[in-house]
Amino acid sequence: MQIIPFDQRDGYIWYNGKQVPWKDAKVHVLNHGLHYASCVFEGIRVYNGKAFKLTEHNERLIASAKLLGFTVPYSVNELNKATNEIVKTQKIENGYIRPVAWRGSEQMAILPTVATKTHVAIATWAWPAYYTEEAKMKGAKLTFAKWKRPHPETAPTKSKAAGLYMIGTLSKMDAHDKGFGEALMLDYRGYVTETTSSNFFLVINGELHTAIPDCFLDGITRRTIIDLAKKRGINVVERRILPNELKDAQEAFMTGTAAEITPVASVDNYTFQVGPVTKGLMQDYDKLVKA
Repeated sequence: MQIIPFDQRDGYIWYNGKQVPWKDAKVHVLNHGLHYASCVFEGIRVYNGKAFKLTEHNERLIASAKLLGFTVPYSVNELNKATNEIVKTQKIENGYIRPVAWRGSEQMAILPTVATKTHVAIATWAWPAYYTEEAKMKGAKLTFAKWKRPHPETAPTKSKAAGLYMIGTLSKMDAHDKGFGEALMLDYRGYVTETTSSNFFLVINGELHTAIPDCFLDGITRRTIIDLAKKRGINVVERRILPNELKDAQEAFMTGTAAEITPVASVDNYTFQVGPVTKGLMQDYDKLVKA
């Protein structure tokens, strides 16, 4: 199967208020987002032609930009409308949406001035599941990352900011080089947090345990899974988790827009089963997104 590079694809991208040909959706090489990481984004899934949790994602996009000191020049309703229009134009039944907002190239300096404009684009494309069903049921193999999630006083950790994904990229590259599918990251204190781009859960004696998101992103899928677990009568414990506590867990899984719910088979020498709690939540999530 030939993979077409993203910059060579056909179709349209919503860009600063209008749909433009895909190949014309370009930015200047001196834009502030590229040089100084003043860029925020979202990842949204399309199921059966409908964007899942669209309003929540666009609310977070606006909030993320605010944390970085700039304003998205569109309301949530305007972003929702634009997203639905581009999904329809691109005829996406099951796929992915990438909204992104960044400071432009009106100046070249760390300190932006009022002359620096905020730009917004929304792209969408057909995209299969991140993991095949066969791969999911085998479970992903993880290793601990050497990079750590930063103290909230050193980075805007509640923002889905592009710059915060640098350590995730480095960690995932290192994990793949070592033969693993993902990396589990600790925080600056040494507690378990999340993988490079997904939240992380443990099942311990029938309870669901997950880290307190005080220095990493509180994922929209994460919150959805917590709600589904509570509806099943599963006790959810949000707490600080030490790495050696993984030995107490019977099941583990990752959650995110791309990962959905993906079981974890191992984290280095800690092993888990794809058990009943994980399977039940996977079924509930699948029903919810396709409702």
